[in-house]
Amino acid sequence: MNYANNHTAMNKYAQVGNQSSAAFANPHRLIQMLMEGALEKISKAKGFMKNGDIAKKGEHISWAISIIEGLRVSLDHSQGGKISENLESLYIYMISQLTQANLNNSEAMLDEVTGLLLDIKSGWDAIPQDVIDEHSKKMSGEMPDSLARAKI
Repeated sequence: MNYANNHTAMNKYAQVGNQSSAAFANPHRLIQMLMEGALEKISKAKGFMKNGDIAKKGEHISWAISIIEGLRVSLDHSQGGKISENLESLYIYMISQLTQANLNNSEAMLDEVTGLLLDIKSGWDAIPQDVIDEHSKKMSGEMPDSLARAKI
């Protein structure tokens, strides 16, 4: 098997692994996976930007935008109150910055969005397991359609 076929096979294997993980994840873990996916796409876009691969840069930034949009539309304003309103504004800002980063080849803008996502993710990761478990019991398998359709 040559490198190209091997690389393609590895990507397919990783994709199946992500889909399998998502199928069995609780809502908290799904959000973590979406954030991890957005961070990965931004990181890869930065590498493509440095290497001058405009097409792949744009593809990965677009993918990150889609993931962040998925996070935005999954916000539950009836439960989240001011926090969900602030997160929505921040997600809209990040999408705008990613769009500008793509247009202007700005690594600094990619770094800014990465920092913002890492801040949100660190707060999300700090949620105690007992709170996650209690919320998962309440949700009893319910998941917003936007999360179920999100492309990780």
